Amino acid sequence: MNLNSEEEFLNLISEDDWMMDILLTVKSLDLPDWWVCAGFIRSKIWDTLHGYRYRTPLTEIDVIYFNDKNKDEAEEKELERKLNKLRPNVPWSVKNEARMHFVNGIPPYLSSIDAISKFPETATALGLKLDEQNNLILTAPHGIDDVINLKVKPTDYFKKDEDRMAIYKERLVTKNWKTIWWNLKIQH
Repeated sequence: MNLNSEEEFLNLISEDDWMMDILLTVKSLDLPDWWVCAGFIRSKIWDTLHGYRYRTPLTEIDVIYFNDKNKDEAEEKELERKLNKLRPNVPWSVKNEARMHFVNGIPPYLSSIDAISKFPETATALGLKLDEQNNLILTAPHGIDDVINLKVKPTDYFKKDEDRMAIYKERLVTKNWKTIWWNLKIQH
């Protein structure tokens, strides 16, 4: 299968009942500036482009939001507990991007989309959410070309800093994506 446009990309997601259920579950929390991002989307695209009939396992479902009024990590853990009650057996990971700059040792993010734009890889810098009518909304600060063309490369933000590039290179080793998706073109 080929994915040649954002419309085809979104249609693929909208036809996946499990993914839509995840998005509806997160939407029910009514978080400010929320997105489900990263591997949740990337893996679906890569699985599809590799012709897999079954979803590759995800180590976590990344849920992000932006609330600069409450930066307490305990709030994130409480949200994970709520999600676990709603959808047990899902590996939820909830992060408030208004506080993640402390963890990452960088200047504060301006929004969730700003944080997504500074993810390590362009193919991972993706977010999905639902609008009021449950239509899919995609944010892809670096576009979708890399993910649909199976390219793995660092975002500009990571390219600009040696320490961040070391993190990118370490991720390539630890994620070992090529053993799962053999057609990837990885930029080292």
